[in-house]
Amino acid sequence: AAIRSRIVSSVRILARVHREYSAYRLLLRPIPRTQATRTRTPGMSDIPETDEEWRERLTEAEYEILREEGTDPKFSGEYIGKDDDGAYRCAGCGALLFDSDTKFDEDGSGWPSFYDAVEGAIEFREDDSLGMTRTETVCAECGGHLGHVFEDGPEPTGKRYCINSTAIDFDDE
Repeated sequence: AAIRSRIVSSVRILARVHREYSAYRLLLRPIPRTQATRTRTPGMSDIPETDEEWRERLTEAEYEILREEGTDPKFSGEYIGKDDDGAYRCAGCGALLFDSDTKFDEDGSGWPSFYDAVEGAIEFREDDSLGMTRTETVCAECGGHLGHVFEDGPEPTGKRYCINSTAIDFDDE
C-alpha cells in the first residue's frame, strides 16, 4: 500500500511538472495570434464537447492557454496598454467576461488586469502549481483557463484579475 501511494504521488507530481514545463515552453516562443484562423463568433453558444472539437475551434496558442492552462509570456499580450471602450470576451466561447471600464495596466504585472468581472462570468479554482497557492480564473461558460486573481488590486474591489491576452478577445461594440 505504501509503494502504491508513492507511485500515485509520483504520477501526480509528474503531471504537475508537465503542466509547468508546458507553461515554461510558452515563455520561450512567441504566441502567434491571427483572427484568420478562428472559426467561431463572439457569443457563440455551442461549446465543444471533445478535445478534437476544441482543437478545431481554437488556434494552437489559444488551445495551449485555454485548455492546457498555459501562460502568455510576460508583456507579450496584445491587450497590454489597450484602453479602448468595449468589452472582453472569452476567446474559447465568446462569453462576456470583463467591461473595459474595469481594466487597468498600471500594476506592471505584464498581463492585462481588471479589478472586476461580469457577474457570474468567472469561476475560481485553487491552483497549487509553481510552488505556491493561487486562485485560478476560468470561464464559467466553457471552463477555459483565463489566468489568476489576486487580492492586491485597486478599489473598489481590491482584486486584480491577471488575464492572458490569448484567452480573451476585445469587442468594441
